[in-house]
Amino acid sequence: MTTTLTAPTSEPPPTPPKWRLSVPAVIIAVLGLVGTCVWTYPMMAAWLTQIDQSKVVENATTTNDPDAPHNAEQLKLAEDYNAKLEAGGASLDANERLPQFDGPAADDGGETDGRFDYDNILTSPTTDVMSRIQIPKIDLDLPIYHGTSDETLLRGIGHLEGTALPVGGVGNNTVITGHRGLAEAEMFTKLDQIDKGDYFTFNTFGRVITYEVVDTKVVDPDQTETLDAVRGKDLATLVTCTPLGINTQRILVIGERVEPTPPDALKDAQEPPDIPGFPWWAVIVGGAVVAAGGYVWFTGRPTKPRNRIN
Repeated sequence: MTTTLTAPTSEPPPTPPKWRLSVPAVIIAVLGLVGTCVWTYPMMAAWLTQIDQSKVVENATTTNDPDAPHNAEQLKLAEDYNAKLEAGGASLDANERLPQFDGPAADDGGETDGRFDYDNILTSPTTDVMSRIQIPKIDLDLPIYHGTSDETLLRGIGHLEGTALPVGGVGNNTVITGHRGLAEAEMFTKLDQIDKGDYFTFNTFGRVITYEVVDTKVVDPDQTETLDAVRGKDLATLVTCTPLGINTQRILVIGERVEPTPPDALKDAQEPPDIPGFPWWAVIVGGAVVAAGGYVWFTGRPTKPRNRIN
């Protein structure tokens, strides 16, 4: 009898485990990214808005040379406007943002129906920026526009009509207002961080004037006497609402002019804006994307089979 030997059959090698997409992990990762985007949106929107505002300031060539013919003419009109304010005064009713000016009529083209034509003073054919405000302590560098309408205050900082225009002068009090706590722009959000001894600067058609903060107050909206000019002093007052989201009171930052203008302030006012700076929000979003991708990969990675003990 013949015995046939057959070679033992070898088992095929096991199929190596493959990476698999985990749907629950994807959902968790997407939710994490959405949450990060919601959290960083105010920073991102403010950064992009500051870029636009910096371009506006940089393109406002009227802030370069106070001796240029058009600039000198506009500064003279503003000085005349302020002189008439000092003579006639401006009255501001409680809870109102637009003071009434009943001073003497102007003697030239700055007059409209017995009033100064406010909207045509400190203007230029190329820009509607009245001035530029810089507050070094809170890294603020923004354009100032005429008036305090809601539309204006969403674009930048507003000048309170009926108060002195930002060209300086003894017996004046220039009132500048801005929103606080906007999701898409910073504006005056950090104004509560300003203390006595800090500085802010206006560059109005090339005239650079700096104010040292001498007082800060929180007042009720009907305490309008705090916006009055003071005889013998050159003042500027920055105004915004508080508390954030409630806006039942006003923060006032009152500055008195420093003469001569400090060299550092003069230099900074004549240079292009360097705000908003580095976009840290992009680093946060980028880190979140990397973390989400790593999490999805980790949850779908193949696991090594455990060695069986026979």
